[in-house]
Amino acid sequence: MLLTMSLTSSLNSLTLSTPFLHGRTQLSHLSKPTSSLSLRPSKPFTFLSPIKAMKSMQGKVVCATSDKTVAVEVTRLAPHPKYKRRVRKKKKYQAHDPENQFKVGDLVQLEKSKPISKTKSFLAVPVPARNKKEKKEGEEGRVGSQELGIPLESEQELQA
Repeated sequence: MLLTMSLTSSLNSLTLSTPFLHGRTQLSHLSKPTSSLSLRPSKPFTFLSPIKAMKSMQGKVVCATSDKTVAVEVTRLAPHPKYKRRVRKKKKYQAHDPENQFKVGDLVQLEKSKPISKTKSFLAVPVPARNKKEKKEGEEGRVGSQELGIPLESEQELQA
């Protein structure tokens, strides 16, 4: 009996230093683990992401009959869900063309902007021209003859 009394008195004298006893801990500490990354104040969440970070797309103008609007068809390659082969997928977007400068068949770049109407949230921008080597009129035949080392019949007639 003396032994049990000494044990109970020693247990009563012990105090546990955990903050989880008797609900002294706030629920916010229990729900999230603390780390060095979570101690930084987080930025407020915004619904609109920066427009410059949005991907721009390229496509071909399909329809330009509407005023200040062009329909642009964008083609992308996506894997087939079953066969895993890359398949062309096409989608049409309505884009804003303020000066009506684009005609059917033009190559344009679509850039994300704030919604202009119910269906338009892209701006049509002309694609920068690629640097192509322009052939002169007389070079076309000569290029083939230089590769072979044999003059072509048309060149032989010109020389004679």
